[in-house]
Amino acid sequence: MPHAVIDTEKLKSTLGITIGNTDLYQEALTHRSYLNEHRDYPFPHNERLEFLGDAVLELVVTRHLFDRFPNPEGELTSFRAALVNGEMLSKIGKELGVEQFLLMSRGESKDTGRARSYLIANAVEAVIGALYLDQGYDAAKVFIEQRILTHLEEVMEQGLYTDPKSRFQEMAQEKTGITPNYGVLREWGPDHDRHFVAGVFLEDELVAEGEGTSKQEAQREAAKKGLEAKGW
Repeated sequence: MPHAVIDTEKLKSTLGITIGNTDLYQEALTHRSYLNEHRDYPFPHNERLEFLGDAVLELVVTRHLFDRFPNPEGELTSFRAALVNGEMLSKIGKELGVEQFLLMSRGESKDTGRARSYLIANAVEAVIGALYLDQGYDAAKVFIEQRILTHLEEVMEQGLYTDPKSRFQEMAQEKTGITPNYGVLREWGPDHDRHFVAGVFLEDELVAEGEGTSKQEAQREAAKKGLEAKGW
């Protein structure tokens, strides 16, 4: 079965980058699952480049936050986590159009849920790793400044750096005087792939529901949706 070749000219114009070594980007956009269906594929999957790109991204973002904010370490860590977490990187990757270049198995390409989001986030980090190796630190830094650090205002304005459960509790107590509580509404699936739906309540009022692969994740998602539902 012939393997796909990424259109690096299109990738170059889509991401606004210079590309020298096209093989690096072919690797960066290859998910592990693609290799299972293409045994003779000549490139490795992108996890090593993702590992490298994650470190470059963290360094550039850390330096930017260090220079810009006088806040203590704990707060800077929260700002950084909100900007480079899987959810935010997936959103940025979708906006950039990274998804259209991804090579993955037929099974993975059908999945449009949470797994796909993380796959896109990982590919963004892998592309940063490829860019760093191909064009050097400064090129990677410019890409991160133009494509990722531009979302920092959104993180700050929307308070995305605070844990949604803490923020919902803070707002609920301020606005209603009630401390929220959580309950598991539904759960299903085998032990290795359990799913939970949690509800966040203000006394008897079900404010919102959230889904996750752990009770904690479902509660965080419920709190996030609760903040939206209440306009907080």
